[in-house]
Amino acid sequence: MRSIFTAVLAAILLHAGGALAQEKLKVAGVYTVPVEQQWVSRIHKALNAAKSAGEIDYVFSESVANADYERVLRQYAEQGNGLIIGEAFAVEAAARKVAKEYPKVNFLLGSSGKPQAPNFSVFDNYIQEPAYLSGMVAGSMTRSGLIGMVGGYPIPEVNRLMHAFMEGAREVNPNVKFMVSFIGSWFDPPKAKEAAFAMIDKGADVLYAERFGVSDAAKERGKLAIGNVINTQPQYPDTVVASALWNMEPTVNLAIGKTKAGKFAAEDYGEYSLMKHKGSELAPLGTFEKKVPPELAKKVKEREKAILDGKFTVKVVDTEPKSTM
Repeated sequence: MRSIFTAVLAAILLHAGGALAQEKLKVAGVYTVPVEQQWVSRIHKALNAAKSAGEIDYVFSESVANADYERVLRQYAEQGNGLIIGEAFAVEAAARKVAKEYPKVNFLLGSSGKPQAPNFSVFDNYIQEPAYLSGMVAGSMTRSGLIGMVGGYPIPEVNRLMHAFMEGAREVNPNVKFMVSFIGSWFDPPKAKEAAFAMIDKGADVLYAERFGVSDAAKERGKLAIGNVINTQPQYPDTVVASALWNMEPTVNLAIGKTKAGKFAAEDYGEYSLMKHKGSELAPLGTFEKKVPPELAKKVKEREKAILDGKFTVKVVDTEPKSTM
């Protein structure tokens, strides 16, 4: 009798365990660049954290060609993923088309466009606030008064960060000048490095590293750099002074929670990248803590507090930034 009871109990527990496993949300990431690329790496990091916490099952595809993006999205939708996350800047039409075909699958994609009912939400790297603060650091650290800025493409997501950085630099150094260049790629470190070298040759002694490769040029020439999206100071301890960090956890966790609760809708998640939501921050000065003038550090802290208290708003300017030299 006891053996029968034990067998029945084991079967019940096995069935329950299987049901619980099936209830775990399946999430897919679809990326047009390698996951080590700084922008996508932040999404990947947040999703891996949710996976490690047991919240989701997570799979991803990286370096997906634009021509294959629609096929990969559809494949993940067919495989039962309840939430698909990625970036759709060059593949807007394809992504939105697939979302319409799978109304029961939730899509959260980086996009310059608006949400699309019922299941296509958008997000953005609204990290202009720490970008402004990092600009204050750069404006104080330049000796030549010329800052070089290398970006991928002049799209709103990049432009607003550059403008915020420039305004921050002008706050502490009204006479600072800028050289601005775009390399026409999201991931081409050698090309970004060459663009940075050209700026150094023209007198820039601080470089805004919106793309990988810029900090390498600064390191080789003994100049300073400001990071973007991720903190690369550990790799460049004598080069990267400060970085504007993007934390995707608030955005990703909210989307996961809403999907699980059946409350996901077409929304703009951009605001969850703001500092007040802990979606962004200025990286610690670290190795430069004692190299940055104390009065500057104090000004940056005061401006940071004003932002968090809602007493100072960093302007969002999406137009293409231009060189001022």
